[in-house]
This record gives sequence, structure tokens and C-alpha cells, in this order.
Amino acid sequence: MSIIRTYRRDDAGTLLFREAWFTSYEGEEVGQFVVNHGTVGNLSKTETAKDVNEATAEGLLAAFGEACIEDGFAAITDADQGWVIVQYALKTAEGTDRDRYLESTAKEALTGHLAWRGLGTVESSDFAPRKLNIRILSPEPKKAVAAIKTCLRGAKLDFTKLSIATAPFEDVNKLRQAYPLPAKTPFTLD
Repeated sequence: MSIIRTYRRDDAGTLLFREAWFTSYEGEEVGQFVVNHGTVGNLSKTETAKDVNEATAEGLLAAFGEACIEDGFAAITDADQGWVIVQYALKTAEGTDRDRYLESTAKEALTGHLAWRGLGTVESSDFAPRKLNIRILSPEPKKAVAAIKTCLRGAKLDFTKLSIATAPFEDVNKLRQAYPLPAKTPFTLD
């Protein structure tokens, strides 16, 4: 079953989010229906209904979607978001097993940290010569940069080799380095 993720700006211009999804337990006919909501950039509030079957979850998800529309929340398009690129400098051109471990660990840490704050999704990662790039799509790129630094520092992932840049959705090549500042070298994906 899919996730419904919606956003709206309040009168003060603050971006709020609501999302809901159903997760079934492996080998079970029931699961949990989760509603997550809050201010983008802050840890969200979560409500969970346990022991929900799939048919009930479909009804709950439909009702959630209708309530979001009534309250002015809507899905955000990719074009209304921006790219945040997390980049690690590597010691070798193609990366080592340790670098692949860094990739999976960083992606896992960022996925959870950003999701619970409505700050976006980890879309992909790749290795370029002497670089690891992790691409994140975010409705609030500047807030995402601050959250990424907090997350990776807390996860004790090599902060000395880290650079972060942002770009508009329509042109990921228009990268602007956001960390560290001032930039010592141009930020490139390859």
C-alpha cells in the first residue's frame, strides 16, 4: 500500500506536513496504520493504530486523504522541491568496501532522520571518481542541510570528508555549496 504525503503553508509561511501509511507484519494479516505530522524541520508527532487489516487500512488511508484536502494539504510536486546532494570525498577512484558501508549507513540514517521531520526523501546514490554522492529531494533544502549535518554527526559518519550542496529541481547541475563554507573547490557530481 502506498504512502500519502501532503504539505501546506500556514498563514505565517511555515511549511507543515502530514503523511500516512500502512505496514503489514510479515506473515500476518494485520499491520499498523501510521499517521505522522508536524512542522517541516522539527521532529513530528506520530499516531499508530495497531492490528489493522488491509481493508480497514485502505478506508483509513482514503479518509486521511480527504481530511488533508479539507484542511488545505496537498501533495507536493517534484518541481516544487529542491535537490540536496551529500558528498563524501573518497581515498580511491572507485571506492572500497568501507565506502560502500558508508553509503548504506549514511542512506539509512538520512532516510529516517529526514522522513520524521518532513524534510524529504533519499532518492539515489552513486560513486563517481573519488566521490560518493547521495541525492535527496527536499521541500525545504536549507532546513534539510542543517538536519543532514546533525544526523551525520550524530551517526558518527566521517564528517571531515563531507560536503553538501543544493540545486533547483529542474537543474541539478546548478549546484551551490552549502557546507562547508567558504567552498575550497567547486562542487561537482563527477
